[in-house]
Amino acid sequence: MSQEVFLLPDVGEGLIEAEIVTWKVAVGDTVILNQPLVDVETAKATVELPSPYAGVIVTLHGNPGDMMEVHKPLITFEVGGSGSAPAPAAVVAEEPKVSNSTEGREAVLVGYGVANEEGVATRKNRRSTSPTATATPVAAAPHSSGPVRTTPPVRLLAKQNGLDIASVPGTGRDGVITRADVERALQGGGAAVAAAPRKASVPKTGPMQPTRFVGNDLAPWATGPKEERIPAKGVLKAMAEAMVLSKSTIPHAGVWLKVDATKTMELIAGLKQQPTLEGIRISPLTVIALAVTDAARHFPGINSHWDDATKEAVIKRSMALGIAADTSKGLIVPNIKEADQLDLVGMAQELNLLVDKVRAGTTSLAEMSGTSFTITNVGPFGVDAAMAIIPPGSGAILAVGQVAKAPWVVNDEVVVRQVVELCLSFDHRLIDGALASKVLAHIGNFLTDPAAAIIAG
Repeated sequence: MSQEVFLLPDVGEGLIEAEIVTWKVAVGDTVILNQPLVDVETAKATVELPSPYAGVIVTLHGNPGDMMEVHKPLITFEVGGSGSAPAPAAVVAEEPKVSNSTEGREAVLVGYGVANEEGVATRKNRRSTSPTATATPVAAAPHSSGPVRTTPPVRLLAKQNGLDIASVPGTGRDGVITRADVERALQGGGAAVAAAPRKASVPKTGPMQPTRFVGNDLAPWATGPKEERIPAKGVLKAMAEAMVLSKSTIPHAGVWLKVDATKTMELIAGLKQQPTLEGIRISPLTVIALAVTDAARHFPGINSHWDDATKEAVIKRSMALGIAADTSKGLIVPNIKEADQLDLVGMAQELNLLVDKVRAGTTSLAEMSGTSFTITNVGPFGVDAAMAIIPPGSGAILAVGQVAKAPWVVNDEVVVRQVVELCLSFDHRLIDGALASKVLAHIGNFLTDPAAAIIAG
């Protein structure tokens, strides 16, 4: 028998730290190779780490809420023989290696996946084929939690209070179980457990448990603490740093345009009636995304970013289209790779897949890296317009307001039309007002008559 130390791996993009969200094992547990051990939250996603050893848990080097440094001890195992066996090559997703702290051997981390990701669809034919399902390679052992739609901190709160999360009705978007749902269940569940104040739900051995965005998933005004401080960790920390970097290094400028999107809405309504498109959600965002990629093909300079190290404008002729998404942990921007290669059905399928992953909390690190252009849609919140901040690493972002009925002049007569307001923010170091205006006008023309634009494209 010997002891092996599992060091926290770099789960992508040169990250230097991650927060422990939920332990799936305890000291004394016997685990098998690739069994899920812990959920950790990075600046971009919550990731599930599998066991690189088969053995007994001796020490857990941290508590939920602790921020751990990459390549520092995470778990100590007691193993027999030569430790873990390497996995067959067919199932190796990635192979970060961790050093044995005493004997110099190396254990292979067979793979890691997004926490609670089960059966996530993959992209096969990018133009119109329906996505197919595939199992995550990490799931060699059963997950300790079922397919309940919630966030890891909310799941942990329920577990700490002995509440079956599966029995809680979700009131969040599309049935997602929120912190408030769990607290209500604790108050009215008939058990001898009362809903704890927000601070009382924090483990005594660690700091404030949930790392969440200031605007979401907070206690109600009447029942919350008089003052609440939220540590800048995870998504909140990443968002804060990215926005400060953007505003301090990128000279922002913007152009605005109101568009008659009546034909876009009519096209969407007609497509929803097509039997061949049953099950495919087509929305205004689908058409707007197509308009953006079409504009990039006509004006490649919009799909660019400034390389400060080399003082060069970098033009990309493949668009990784980012879609800003509001989550309980804050704003994230997953992207669709090679979005410029998609047709209407393919774009709808990719957007649906992206939205489903965001809602389930299963967006991968790769899907949130390399964005070249972003769309942020404030319309669902009833907002007419916004001027967005450009994400670092890209040169422009399009903010889309709500599509709403408004008076519009057609053939010198005032009529009611479906109108949407657009704002294109751009980096003025490499994109001038003329290019930005041409791009926004192109997008506006596309939305004015999308059927003609799609046929022409």
